[in-house]
Amino acid sequence: MRVKRRIWATAAVATTAVAGVLVFEGVTGTSDVPDGIGASSGPARTEVHRSALKVAEDGSTASLRQGSTEPFSMLGVTWTDPSAKVTGSVQARTRSASTGKWSAWLPIDTEVDGRTETGRPGTRGTTEPRWVGPSNGVEVRVSAGGGSSAGLPAGLRLDTVDPGKGSGAEPAAYAVDATDEPSADPTDATADPTDAPSAEPTEPADGETTEPATESPSPSASEDPAPSTEPGTSTSPSAPATTPSATTGPTSTLPPPLPSTAPKPAIVTRAQWKADESLNDESPDYMDTVKAVFVHHTAQTNTYNCADSAAIVRGLHAYHVQSNGWKDLGYNFIVDKCGTVFEGRKGGVDRAVMGAHTYGFNRETTGIAVIGMYTDTSAATAATTAVARIAAWKLGQYGVDPAETVKLTAGAAGNNYAGKTFTAGTAYSFGRISGHRDGFNTQCPGTKLYAQLPTIRSYAAGPVTGLVVKSVTGAVLSGTSYHTKADITVGWSATTPAVFVTGYELLVDGKAVASVPGSASSAKATLAAGSHKVQVRATHRSGKTSLSAAATVVADRTAPVFSTKPNLSLRTGTVSTSAVPLTLKWKATDAVQLRDVRLTAPVAKTYGPTTTSASHTAKPAVANTWKMTAYDRAGNGAAASVAGTPVILQETSATKRGSWTTKSSSSYLGGKSLSSSTKGASLTWTFTGRSAAWVVSRASTSGQAQVYVDGVKAATVDLKSSTTKYRQAIWTKSWSASAKHTVKVVVVGTSGRPALTTDGLVYLK
Repeated sequence: MRVKRRIWATAAVATTAVAGVLVFEGVTGTSDVPDGIGASSGPARTEVHRSALKVAEDGSTASLRQGSTEPFSMLGVTWTDPSAKVTGSVQARTRSASTGKWSAWLPIDTEVDGRTETGRPGTRGTTEPRWVGPSNGVEVRVSAGGGSSAGLPAGLRLDTVDPGKGSGAEPAAYAVDATDEPSADPTDATADPTDAPSAEPTEPADGETTEPATESPSPSASEDPAPSTEPGTSTSPSAPATTPSATTGPTSTLPPPLPSTAPKPAIVTRAQWKADESLNDESPDYMDTVKAVFVHHTAQTNTYNCADSAAIVRGLHAYHVQSNGWKDLGYNFIVDKCGTVFEGRKGGVDRAVMGAHTYGFNRETTGIAVIGMYTDTSAATAATTAVARIAAWKLGQYGVDPAETVKLTAGAAGNNYAGKTFTAGTAYSFGRISGHRDGFNTQCPGTKLYAQLPTIRSYAAGPVTGLVVKSVTGAVLSGTSYHTKADITVGWSATTPAVFVTGYELLVDGKAVASVPGSASSAKATLAAGSHKVQVRATHRSGKTSLSAAATVVADRTAPVFSTKPNLSLRTGTVSTSAVPLTLKWKATDAVQLRDVRLTAPVAKTYGPTTTSASHTAKPAVANTWKMTAYDRAGNGAAASVAGTPVILQETSATKRGSWTTKSSSSYLGGKSLSSSTKGASLTWTFTGRSAAWVVSRASTSGQAQVYVDGVKAATVDLKSSTTKYRQAIWTKSWSASAKHTVKVVVVGTSGRPALTTDGLVYLK
């Protein structure tokens, strides 16, 4: 038999503002609330459809096939006895209302403890609800499992939830990944062969898993004992001191809101997500304090669109009340993967409202659920940041440091995921921010999200982590030091999100020179000349500070110096009508550290800080200015230059003494040369310049010559070479300044090889 219950609320929700002084001003209204949420007035029209499952004769399996249903977007399976369990598996597949395609078989989590407040009528055992998106067909199958002797619990029922849209339209972009539409069950005589789902399983849809999903809230057990006698004392001078009663239990009396040591994040109110308040008209239970936060995951899917988050929250609300039989939504807060925070159980987000989320440990705690399934997938940074913000704000109302541990008294016997056993009335140690699995035997909040809890605690408690100097703009990094000649801009990064950072300070040699808000990632500084240690100090919302490693920055505003100005000289090598060998020399120094020396004309070259000379060539009879700039590590520069023009003096321009023979060849400069084997024969050139080079032809039979400069013998040069070479500058001489000089070469008349051939003289003016 199929039973449908429709709920429609028309009453508006009234809220009462209670004055209070907050350390951080709370966020109210729709600030930072995503577009489309709260855009229309009035609650949403929610519908819960109930259909009994058909149990096999042996009691080991149950199923339901509906080729056509009323619209729904969330489903779950319930049964009569809240203390009973399905030890096997529950799976469902649905037909998309938009595409008509059937999904793969989807696992439905069975780790929920259905026991709620003792004595409440209508309480049922239940699976975790699963969001499947807009659907109009469903198939469910339940198995008791091979190891179960008890079979399936009685009263198995499928509950499907249509979360509605309220009086205004909401976007709905979510859809379950589709597979081919299954064929009709041949054993079902009433099945529609065009749309009935198959009884055979298929591969799961992309992004889903065949492993059981992990976890829904546990109920708020009324057998929870009175709060432990451990007071929630403050660890911060600005935090409010609270001393909860050791004997007083939850109460329906509205307590005043308390200020917090952390800022209140934006929260989508129940009115904004269009809660149907007619579902639960009971007064909330209030506690004296909140000592810890339990983190959960819910709705069993990560592929939802955040535009559907409000609808998912409405679905959870309807399922918890109408299917589980709880007094209200179990969680105090719900967070979607985009970081939007939704108000959960009613009673006031800034009050200590007792929820139904962690069986045995609902008292003195707050439950925060992240929409999604995080067994194999990590939660997005936006979601973990939102969880940390809510936790820091809520715990901060009671002077609690999120990094601490706390003793919580078990309200019921049980055990957790790690196998730890709890005895009712006994106090156990928990992190101030814990996972559901720490207090109950469940995978919730999923292995991946559970592994992110240390990060969430760090975000909430501080100090700022991962703080490093990333860049020093206006400076050049050399090795481990930065060098600058002007003001600098220091950039940094931190792994802690900016929303948890009060501000940053830029320190130079331990003193703050700039302060910027927590949203900033850089600051400017002016440095005096010299070496400095530059650091960044971050202040967390908790007041805790952290310091980056120091960066060494050397401020240098003094340019390098050319201790030896650039100068040119002729060098040995091959001479042609287009290139004369030259040597360019210089020496540059810097008071801090020379970076390089750059030649910019007539050619471009860059030389290291220890290089002081380089070989070049220049075209004869062409005047060039050789321009150089020396740079230090800070970028200061000093320029210097030298000009020079190489000139070729042909052998015919020399004054001859003795016997000389003219030789012709294209290998000679100008096509001609002079040769002599006569001892004492000489050639003399006169010029005005600062460097000279004698050009000859060389061979294995070449002899020797004596070279005189300004009438003084300067060298005896041997022209012999194992290979024949032409236009060779074999001897050079340079002076510090340009002046008039004579160069005379005299044939030695070497025995056995007296001949020499000269191709002229080159000088530099």
